[in-house]
Amino acid sequence: MSENLLAHESSPYLLQHKDNPVHWRAWGPDALNEARRENKPILLSVGYAACHWCHVMAHESFEDPTTAAVMNRLFVNIKVDREERPDIDQIYMTALHALGEQGGWPLTMFLTPDGKPIWGGTYFPPTARYGRPAFTSILEEVARVVREEPETVAHNSGLLMNRLSERRTEADATVTLDRDLLDRAATRLLSLTDPDHGGTRGAPKFPQPSLLAFLWRAGGRTQDPAYRQTVLTTLRNICQGGIYDHLGGGFARYAVDDRWLVPHFEKMLYDNGQLIELLCLAFIAAGDTLFRDRVEETIGWLDREMTTPSGAFAASIDADSEGHEGKFYVWSEAEITDVLGPEEGAFFARAYGVYTDGNWEGVNILNRLGTMDRLPHEDEARLARARAKLLDQRTRRIRPATDDKILADWNGLSIAALALAGSTFDRADWIDAAKRAYAFITGPMARNGRLAHSWRDDKSVFPGLATDYADTIKAALALHAATLDTHFIAEAERLAGLIRRHHWDDEAAGYFLPADDAEALIVRPRSETDEATPSANAIMAQNLTRLWHLTGNDAYRADADAIIAAAGPAIAQNLFASAAMLSALDLRMRATDVVIVHPAESSPADLIAHTRNHWTDDIILSVYEGAADLPTGHPASGKTTADNRPTAYVCHGETCSLPITGPKDLAALLQRQPA
Repeated sequence: MSENLLAHESSPYLLQHKDNPVHWRAWGPDALNEARRENKPILLSVGYAACHWCHVMAHESFEDPTTAAVMNRLFVNIKVDREERPDIDQIYMTALHALGEQGGWPLTMFLTPDGKPIWGGTYFPPTARYGRPAFTSILEEVARVVREEPETVAHNSGLLMNRLSERRTEADATVTLDRDLLDRAATRLLSLTDPDHGGTRGAPKFPQPSLLAFLWRAGGRTQDPAYRQTVLTTLRNICQGGIYDHLGGGFARYAVDDRWLVPHFEKMLYDNGQLIELLCLAFIAAGDTLFRDRVEETIGWLDREMTTPSGAFAASIDADSEGHEGKFYVWSEAEITDVLGPEEGAFFARAYGVYTDGNWEGVNILNRLGTMDRLPHEDEARLARARAKLLDQRTRRIRPATDDKILADWNGLSIAALALAGSTFDRADWIDAAKRAYAFITGPMARNGRLAHSWRDDKSVFPGLATDYADTIKAALALHAATLDTHFIAEAERLAGLIRRHHWDDEAAGYFLPADDAEALIVRPRSETDEATPSANAIMAQNLTRLWHLTGNDAYRADADAIIAAAGPAIAQNLFASAAMLSALDLRMRATDVVIVHPAESSPADLIAHTRNHWTDDIILSVYEGAADLPTGHPASGKTTADNRPTAYVCHGETCSLPITGPKDLAALLQRQPA
């Protein structure tokens, strides 16, 4: 069929390509059957709507009639939105890594007619440059090899399939999963960080929330201040750098330099959710009002620019507008002077690193890296007024596109962050926003109680992935912690049953990424290592640990332990990509139950408030009227009030503290939790 078939898709990324002269198909049985029927290799192009280099390659090659003609003649061309189909992306990105290539997007893979990988890369230029051959030369050569050297293709494809089908086993593990491992891993990962600017050494710099969360935990476990100082340094530089949108709120995907000045300007929901959570924990521990301000501003951005009519959150905002990366966000000195006037403009320019010649490609990225410390209150108020004026002026610019599809997993991370922020800063409106998003993900977006992965324009990608369940369960548990509504424990248990039924790997404990009744792919991948978001298995190990502490159901503990044990080979192979699983092991070893019981006539509000004022990522809070309704064997089972007053018990492992009735006594005990 000689036409582009993307016009009826719902993905904004696919719709960006609906007018290309390339005869694009969406991934599915029709496209794969066409390749088999015509015995043509497949060109698979994977990207996402906010991807700058995806736009570049589209403009240079996919919009070019000559290049498109070569593609159409030689290949069946399939476009995939990696955010809609992360399972497909994971399979073929793994194949690219097996070829010894660095990953990234756009992902350009060449496949046999039955979908097996042959060879690939990422961005290819239209003419030979950057040390890469011209895209059309690659097209012709791959087609020639497929046509003239079928034995070579079959051999190479077979090797890649063997690599994709490899299963790690317990025998591969070279680590003992204990506290010594946690300490050695923390030492090693700390050595990779930049002591001056935070993050990992060198450039580009990604926030790496899973890594930061593990180092934060290491600080609590070891009482070595170096770990948390590294996290605080990173967060302060991110909050003051150009990677943060100082006018509108929200964090960009990453910085291309080593000091967080120059962002890759797309804003992703998942980054912002994870950073809000970290900033809340850092604020509770350090009290830095910078973190509070960035949480408030970023949630303001989520509310203003990312909340869809459903109450759930959109996926991303593009890096480009009017064909230029970052154009929406950058300023000339003259523009700032025009809006603010000479005196206020000069004051603002000094604070935000604005120069006549610009600080990046002749224009200015607003940042506070030169004024990291807070200015006096009156000066900060003056800057706030200036920011409001500039933001108002910025709304008149042509906006970058928003990818407004709703992804269950990314929403789950953001819902959890909103719930924590709401309880940290006593913002009921933030908790209400989290509840609304959760209600949509688990209600209208779901089918018969099962989660979908993606939703837009009443079309969904179903069934959901393991990441959707893991992150939505995380959201339910965070909502319980924020509201103490046991409905959310029941929700977490319901979803935990579904992910076990449809995703559990009986051969090697843990979860497959696709469900058991999803479309069959060339392999069934697992979510085992962290990428920009933590792996499903790591988050589920944390969720199951929390559920065991909240319910006393030993099945949750058994599954959590099995998942962590099965992760040994992955941890041995790549500590960096196992940070979330290391955090799961840390939680499993050091979780702190705070169980509060109270008589019907007395409110436990003071004990709850003091718990939240000293909140850490190890605390699991539950509140009962009368007595702790937990199964026999749980350390807090049957605990009752002391002197008929609201009473707290702090439990570690199999033992609980003596009854605590004084809020300050509870706070003091939480401050000296055992490591």
